[in-house]
Amino acid sequence: MTVPTPRARRIRFRFGEPVPMSKYYAGGDMVFSHFIAGLSAGFPPGEESFIRSVRRFADEITDPVLKKRVAGFIGQEAMHGQEHRRLNERLVEMGYPIAWLDSPALAERQLRLEERLPARLHLAATAAAEHYTAVLAGRVLSMPEIQELAGDDEVRNLLNWHAFEELEHKSVAFDVYRAVGGTEAMRIATMATLVALTLPLTTASLVIALARDAEARRYPFTLAREAYTLFHGPVFRGIGRELVLYLRPGFHPDDIDSRELLARWQKELFGADGTLVDHLR
Repeated sequence: MTVPTPRARRIRFRFGEPVPMSKYYAGGDMVFSHFIAGLSAGFPPGEESFIRSVRRFADEITDPVLKKRVAGFIGQEAMHGQEHRRLNERLVEMGYPIAWLDSPALAERQLRLEERLPARLHLAATAAAEHYTAVLAGRVLSMPEIQELAGDDEVRNLLNWHAFEELEHKSVAFDVYRAVGGTEAMRIATMATLVALTLPLTTASLVIALARDAEARRYPFTLAREAYTLFHGPVFRGIGRELVLYLRPGFHPDDIDSRELLARWQKELFGADGTLVDHLR
């Protein structure tokens, strides 16, 4: 299988222009709007950690093709963090309690943790997280129901671009991990830990965010209905089966063939009449 070389695209989104974003921009759904806001808030520090985990092994990567793919990965992740920070600034202005997730204090604690982690374990966590984002990306780009859920056009554009590039570089960190001698035992154990933590951490962070939203608290029955729809709808329905594929000995991210989806969205986003052509800089 031909592995795509990630390409960093300089891009600029126009959140709230010319029409201001509504508070619950995801089609009026309070829970899904908070869910996207929480994801977006966590992306910039997460992407920076992913970049650092790969850079720790820069001197050990000798394959010129992998070196080029790593450069594309780093460029894409840096741009993702930049554009999500711009969305996050707008969301904070709208009252979303997400600033702490990308705060200097939390960043300092994250750096201290990374310094204590064995470098290969940090990289194993990145490779596992990249499988998560690839699974979510595949769902975003293949399910019309999720496209409709995004609501705001520019938020949808951001998510589609991010998802597309996540699929382009989904195996880079994994291939670096293998190239520098990462073991199957550490890879699988790291993913098993992340899978076990995902649901409780996602639920807790969402509950805290909604509890801090005075407007949302006025509609407890609506929140309960929307939360049920989120966790039983297209974003999460059956996602466990896709995530645990990573636990299979010998698994590789490119075992999941994304070529057709990438070709379709390359045309959709960046073709002659692509949705995001006028966003490129």
